Amino acid sequence: MINRIRAIRKQKGMTLAEVAAACSPATTAQTIGRLETGMRNLSLVWMNRIGAALGVDPETLVKGEDTATPQVIARLTETGAEALTAPRDAILPSELVDGGALVCLSIETSQGEYRSGDQLWMRQVSPEDAASLVNRDVLAPRSGGRFAFGRLIDRQGALVGLLPPGIGQRQIVIDNPAWLAVAEMLVRKL
Repeated sequence: MINRIRAIRKQKGMTLAEVAAACSPATTAQTIGRLETGMRNLSLVWMNRIGAALGVDPETLVKGEDTATPQVIARLTETGAEALTAPRDAILPSELVDGGALVCLSIETSQGEYRSGDQLWMRQVSPEDAASLVNRDVLAPRSGGRFAFGRLIDRQGALVGLLPPGIGQRQIVIDNPAWLAVAEMLVRKL
């Protein structure tokens, strides 16, 4: 079994010390380093502690040796594409879940900045978090199994105001939605 602690930690932009401090109970950066490199055995207890500290499912920290994973092989800099000194595992966005469930909005008709064929991956959040989502694209459930999508422009009490991305569309006001899903990642085929 190969562990992916270092790859996930780097993808999240965390240092060994930050992961160690985020563990409950806290540990040392040296211990996390030893677990990353395999100098210390990664037990289920450690998998749970480090998974919680990184905000991922514990099983994401390990992979079977036969499992083929996407690789990061190059980076694009000001001077052009450069090879990495060694390829590293690419951690899929769905494995880096922090918070609510991921949902996907499939774009079938181009509207605003979205093109037909796009997939907009969104994270479900509580409506109480709406104040921090102003000027972000969100999806909200409506009565009768319908949805509303647009830029969150207003939040007053239980009312949420969305401006759809299409030209000439009017603001949609939703009273007390059960949840909101905020856009996190756009997937567009080339």
